[in-house]
Amino acid sequence: MSDDNMLSQSEIENLLGATGGSSDSSDKKPEPTKPATNSLPPSIGDLYDMQGYGGVAIKPLPMPEEKVTNYDFKRPERVGKEQMRALQTMHEGFGRNYGASLSALLRTIVEVKLTSVDQLTYSEFVFSLENPTCFNLISADPLEGSLILDINPSLLFPLIDRLLGGGVDSGTPGRRPLTEIELRLVTRITDLFLSELRSAWENVIPLNLEVIDVESNPQLVQIVPPNEVVVLVSFEITVGQTRGMMNLCIPFNSIERIANKLTANSWVTFSKKPSTPESIQNLSDRLSDSPLEVVVEMAESNISTDDLLSLRVGDIINTEKDIHRPLVVAVEGERKFYASPGAYKGHKAVQITKAIEETHIDTGNDSGENVA
Repeated sequence: MSDDNMLSQSEIENLLGATGGSSDSSDKKPEPTKPATNSLPPSIGDLYDMQGYGGVAIKPLPMPEEKVTNYDFKRPERVGKEQMRALQTMHEGFGRNYGASLSALLRTIVEVKLTSVDQLTYSEFVFSLENPTCFNLISADPLEGSLILDINPSLLFPLIDRLLGGGVDSGTPGRRPLTEIELRLVTRITDLFLSELRSAWENVIPLNLEVIDVESNPQLVQIVPPNEVVVLVSFEITVGQTRGMMNLCIPFNSIERIANKLTANSWVTFSKKPSTPESIQNLSDRLSDSPLEVVVEMAESNISTDDLLSLRVGDIINTEKDIHRPLVVAVEGERKFYASPGAYKGHKAVQITKAIEETHIDTGNDSGENVA
């Protein structure tokens, strides 16, 4: 566009202030004017663009970009991120302790791994489960409502088989409800789960956990409305070549009242409590009643297999140990004391003479060799 077709500043202001003319006035060409001596300021020149002599077109201002986040009203996130992190930290420690306890119960290596901590609706949780399954309804006083512990059948039947003396690798589990005998055996697994869960939550709130009902069809149990939010804590349990899932469902209305206690900072504070004289005394009292294996090593000797097989009652085995050398007393496999043999009220006995130093252990040989 040439400079001859440009309007002056006053003409532009007149056009903007006009209320609008007729079609005849719009068809009439304005008289040519002299070139404007002063050009428009850059801020105004960016807003207006002349379209011939007919009028002025206003350029739209660029709208600022807004970041839009999708929100699903069917799955509202009511549990905060800080509470979710606290629940994850809490149940990670629970998984390690439960794995150790389950290993002692089944007498085999059991690995318990926390796979996820998610929030979803109760209906989504129920329809994601197998049918039949082991659906345990748990009361958790003083929390409101009930919790749910679901054990997948692919894991449950191998665990029951192991409790009955089977191996760690069993056949394909059946798809059927549990019998009365199997339900009694499952209580040993669930009671252990509740015991460790109670210990994991005791720094937040003391819980009184108890299984009040067991169902095989999860759709028959309605503890909260279908659209109510629940927190799903999922564990993967590995026993030999067998793997299965164990799910803990916590309704939001159960933990809503104590949400302020489920924070990462408070959980770290709870987990680092200093030892008190009462806790030390309680630990000492428990250890004082613990049974220990005590073994007295009389002597060591080497004999042939033929001589061992030909031993009879009354035979005497010669050893190289001097009768004046002290005996060694071992506690839980660790050599701790020296002792001398004797008798007490008609029974064979030993008398502790002194404790064994950690840097020196008398092996009973004549060389007096030191063993670190």
